Amino acid sequence: MYAIVNISGKQFKVTKDQHVFAPKMQGEVDASVEFDQVLLADDNGTISVGAPLLDGAKVSGKILDHVKGDKVIVFKKKRRKGYKKKNGHRQQFTKILIEDIVL
Repeated sequence: MYAIVNISGKQFKVTKDQHVFAPKMQGEVDASVEFDQVLLADDNGTISVGAPLLDGAKVSGKILDHVKGDKVIVFKKKRRKGYKKKNGHRQQFTKILIEDIVL
């Protein structure tokens, strides 16, 4: 059983007991969250497609931690001009444990 759910503007294919790194969300660690924007669900071969959302379908989970992603280096240079600029960025994520999918 899996579902495709919209979490903070991004779509994720989730199953039960799966860890998902979603964009940073508001909420305390160990708080429960529910996502009601389910776009598609598969229940043992029976696929339900929403138009655009499935009615009554919910995915519940628990916030495990707020983490940062890997560092991305942004390096700009213009040759023969003496211009160099180095910048780094670390995106913030929320680690979510998917506990249940209700159709």
